[in-house]
Amino acid sequence: MESLSDTVWDVVICGTGLQQSLLALSLSRSGKKILHIDPKEYYGGPDAAFSLQEAEAWQAEQTTSSPASSSIFSSARISRPSDPAALPPSRSYSLALSPQIIHTTSALISQLVSSRAYRQIEFLAVGSFFVFKPSDPSSEPAARPSLRRIPSTREDVFSTTAIPTRAKRSLMKFLKFVLDYSSEPNSEVWQPRASQPLSAFLADGFKLDAELQAYVLALTLSLDGRITTKDGLAVIHRHLTSMGVFGPGFAAVYPKWGGISEIAQVACRAGAVGGGIYMLGTGIETVAERPQGSDELVEIQLTNGTPVKTKLLVRGGEERQVDDAQEISRLVAVVGSPLSSLFEVVVEGAPTPAVAVIACPPGSVKTDDGTASEYPIYAFAHSSMTGECPTGQSVLYLTTLATNASQALLQSALDVLLSALSKGDETTRCLYQLYYQQSRGSSATVTDGNVVQLPAPSLSLTFDDSVLETVRQAWKQVIGSEAEDQEYMVFSDREPADAYDEDD
Repeated sequence: MESLSDTVWDVVICGTGLQQSLLALSLSRSGKKILHIDPKEYYGGPDAAFSLQEAEAWQAEQTTSSPASSSIFSSARISRPSDPAALPPSRSYSLALSPQIIHTTSALISQLVSSRAYRQIEFLAVGSFFVFKPSDPSSEPAARPSLRRIPSTREDVFSTTAIPTRAKRSLMKFLKFVLDYSSEPNSEVWQPRASQPLSAFLADGFKLDAELQAYVLALTLSLDGRITTKDGLAVIHRHLTSMGVFGPGFAAVYPKWGGISEIAQVACRAGAVGGGIYMLGTGIETVAERPQGSDELVEIQLTNGTPVKTKLLVRGGEERQVDDAQEISRLVAVVGSPLSSLFEVVVEGAPTPAVAVIACPPGSVKTDDGTASEYPIYAFAHSSMTGECPTGQSVLYLTTLATNASQALLQSALDVLLSALSKGDETTRCLYQLYYQQSRGSSATVTDGNVVQLPAPSLSLTFDDSVLETVRQAWKQVIGSEAEDQEYMVFSDREPADAYDEDD
């Protein structure tokens, strides 16, 4: 067998984030010579999922990085219980760094099905969306903070008692409009206001009050809450048309055992089965200088001292590019309660959901010193069905745009959500917290001859299908002229079926 140095690789892929891993999956039946490396000791890169011990090692790595570090992650902090015995063993957890829900109409789902990779992934239903309503001390008696479930179907809108009859008619009129928003008569209504805030369009065009606007805007999962009419209609249309695709009562799914990280690992397994060589804990030390745009072989020195040559080098955009890049704050909280009320089946025949979404509108959360939230705060609640925590516990992933007060606001949001979810005088305990910030990084694909830099991971809370096109373009560069005769990400079952392809 040729050594790493003696082999001329068709492609060296650096990093095992989702994009690089999907590229490995796309090439897994190509017969190409693929070397897939990652400087980290774990799969998933910025999409990884960690045990508690791994999370602490990751946090320590972020803390010891120099101030000039170019990592897209920063300000990582962990809060542990005073009694370590209060937590089960570290491996009982699989905490996702970048949790995203995936709409059932996403092209990612189609590619996982056509490539047969779906057989190794268990998808779980994302159930109800809720809007947080803060306490009202002026009411008699004083109203506690609460969660209001957003109706998910037409029947749900009609049956709910939380929305007045006249408001129901306005909401139904809007939902009917969105389902056909691209038709000629409807597009003439919204296109003149395409760049204006969706909230203004809802108020002026459909007479939706502030509460119903909050319901609609929650479905967009917009980080700044100021999504335009054009983008907002597209997102809500995707949500509504995704409802019922794989069964009643849900529009999105979440992969068990760590979300996007699980997809990345399954894709890498396919690459390994197809003959790819994998090396964790090995990155790139140097890349030999070449004339700009050169088609010469790329000469690489690995961090273990091994020199390799490749026709194409593909790297992930996992470094901070500019100081003013969009940044979000995240808080991962392990909660000592199953939070069962969030995961109820509300549509007959629907599966038990494993994920619920809570939106805290701007201004609905305040810090101890009275600072109000400028942007929405979103919380993804994951039950133990996700495999991310033990039975009897749950995980809350809170996200908001980064500000000077964002860490305190996320902590306040966690406290008021736990208060809203507590029963009677019983307080739900938070067992573990991981806080960090994540930068957007570059959103462009950069190509210099035979070196390709993929975009940084999206900060979106829903999977962004646009990243799939960058993977496809990289696949075309590796395959070359043969790409014209091949279907992308369409594989037949292996014969004879092996352990990777067998149904569970």
